[in-house]
Amino acid sequence: SELIRGFLLSGMPCPSSCPPGLLALMAPGLALMATFSLPSQAGDRRALPVEKPSGVKGRTLILLDVNTKSPVRIISENFLSLQLDPSIIHDGWLDFLRSRRAESGVSARSSEPSAPRTSSRAAAALGSTGGSLRLPPPRKERYLKNYEDDIVRSDIALDKQKGCKIAQHPDIMLELQREKAAQMHLVLLKEQFSNTYSNLTLTARSLDKLYNFADCSGLHLIFALNALRRNPNNSWNSSNALSLLKYSASKKYNISWELGNEPNNYRTLIGRSVNGSQLGKDYIQLRSLLQLIRTYSRANLYGPNIGRPRKNVIALLEGFMKVAGSTVDAVTWQHYYIDGRVAKVTDFLKTRLLDTLSDQIRKIQKVLNTYTPGKKIWLEGVGATSAGGMNNLSDSYAAGFLWLNTLGLLASRGIDVVVRHSFLDHGHNHLVDQNFNPLPDYWLSLLYKRLIGPKVLAIHVAGLQRKPRPGRVIRDKLRIYAHCTSYHNHNYVRGSITLYIINLHRSRKKIKLAGTLRDKIVHQYLLQPYGKDGLHSKSVQLNGQPLAMVDDGTLPELKPRPLRAGRTLVIPPLTMSFYVVKNVNALACRYR
Repeated sequence: SELIRGFLLSGMPCPSSCPPGLLALMAPGLALMATFSLPSQAGDRRALPVEKPSGVKGRTLILLDVNTKSPVRIISENFLSLQLDPSIIHDGWLDFLRSRRAESGVSARSSEPSAPRTSSRAAAALGSTGGSLRLPPPRKERYLKNYEDDIVRSDIALDKQKGCKIAQHPDIMLELQREKAAQMHLVLLKEQFSNTYSNLTLTARSLDKLYNFADCSGLHLIFALNALRRNPNNSWNSSNALSLLKYSASKKYNISWELGNEPNNYRTLIGRSVNGSQLGKDYIQLRSLLQLIRTYSRANLYGPNIGRPRKNVIALLEGFMKVAGSTVDAVTWQHYYIDGRVAKVTDFLKTRLLDTLSDQIRKIQKVLNTYTPGKKIWLEGVGATSAGGMNNLSDSYAAGFLWLNTLGLLASRGIDVVVRHSFLDHGHNHLVDQNFNPLPDYWLSLLYKRLIGPKVLAIHVAGLQRKPRPGRVIRDKLRIYAHCTSYHNHNYVRGSITLYIINLHRSRKKIKLAGTLRDKIVHQYLLQPYGKDGLHSKSVQLNGQPLAMVDDGTLPELKPRPLRAGRTLVIPPLTMSFYVVKNVNALACRYR
């Protein structure tokens, strides 16, 4: 809970009933997606070059200025949102999302202080500045069982919870839950490889718990209905979804909706494909259902959440947009950079891999500009690796290069929302582990939430260009993005600017702030791996201090390192960093 609270609305007031931690990570909107992890592999652990001594001069001094007059893009306040894996409904983790205590990081008898974790506080930290929580449909049918009985039972369950109280679970229960989840993980892997999936039953009580978690974390829930139930004529069978909609409306749950997940894979899942035109008709049918229910007559509807936009997938999207382009409030798709079964740490340092997202954005925008110019685009399901990721790799410091570049690139290209897969799941693409310990991408996301505002600024650099070698493409290994500093961060006055920088070079780089940024005081937030594992590390340090939960419900203070006015920024090799340039009084950043 503390983890999410720190991440979300770090400056927005939270209702007194909110749990004190989870809200910061999450923002209005909940996304939940099903992924499956594969056996972990060691990956590439070759030693990487270390930073040169401070006395050695850098080769190039880079001059950096920012256009402070007007933003080039304005993204959603809920730009960084989260997704949950639907498997939590039947593997037991749903009952622990509201748990206050998880397994302590060290023994109670240890001389070192213990640091128990709470999921809801983690989520709340990310949600404190706004966001969404998405729940995608499982591979097989989802339905409400024993609808009338569940209404009664769920009322009793919520009466016991009474708002946002955090449940207490003994340590032995968490240990048993991890064993249960490990067994379920093997079942899911078997289903994935055999392409045969068991039914997943969503009861009213499960929906109550899910909504309570999102609501108490400051997040808006986005629920993806099952689209795999088809009539003989291949149209969507909505009878099951209607019962769920009626129940949610009876509880006055504020939910946005989707239909299905990766429709380009339906042939693999149910033995029949659904073309773009039919998918569009299905969405029109869902919109009609929503309009019949007063609570959801104006609810947001998102889709079609296609996979990687290859030629056949683009054709599906075009057919969908022709029929239902005006029906959805935003068009969604997914992106996973690399196959988690074969990834190496050096893959995460390749600029060619980072740039694959840019081509996908171009393809999606081209279709939308043809059929619905100005329609918002969401990247709704993104992770470093597919197939559940790889231990000590997709959950390590190295994966942060892809994640931070994803955030910067999407914002600069005008993508309105990005939904991160996943907050907690079976694989290794998540933000917290099964002890609810924050992983490197969590801390990266938390800093982003606290420091980055929705207004994107243009940057101007000099000194980056080098003479290209014949036959070799020069790709940018120093990535710089600029935004107005978050209005919710009361440590900085309006008009301040935040830079975030990725240095993929194996040598340090020097940046001199110029123009409107010259001679301003700068606050540095430098993230580096902590411990002997280097880029494989699952722990990080901020300005030289390791980051960890202080106690059961308290995030550490994210202290900046002040730099004197006019000082050159020295960016260590293979690092990520944020720099708040104070008191710029940027015209673009003075007003919301």
